[in-house]
Amino acid sequence: MIHHGSCHCGKIGVDFETAIALPSIPLRACACSFCRRHAARTATDRNGRVTLTFHEEDVSRYAFGLRTAEFIICRHCGVYVAAVMEGLSTINVNVLDDREVFTQVAASQDYDGELADQRSARRRANWTPTIIAAR
Repeated sequence: MIHHGSCHCGKIGVDFETAIALPSIPLRACACSFCRRHAARTATDRNGRVTLTFHEEDVSRYAFGLRTAEFIICRHCGVYVAAVMEGLSTINVNVLDDREVFTQVAASQDYDGELADQRSARRRANWTPTIIAAR
């Protein structure tokens, strides 16, 4: 199934393709201050696919901490859509049109103890293959 979504103003499009039933996808609530401030609930499927569609001028890319990923934020409406790294991503399910299907509780995750190489390895093993396409 492909689940469509976007930032609030629609400048960043998201397609999340997964064979996992949405209520069964584990959700994470990262404990970092960025994700907490955005009330992000994130999901991945290493066997799925994410397509992010936008004009580069509509996106703000933000990196912090260990700088192992870039957070894709709409420059117009401020919505945090996804974090990307090396052709992989985790998406904020709150941007999906059918976000109300995600009724499971997001498990709190604290990654503060990870070193950069550990964090990158975990993401390579778990994040969703991602295509970034220009509009």
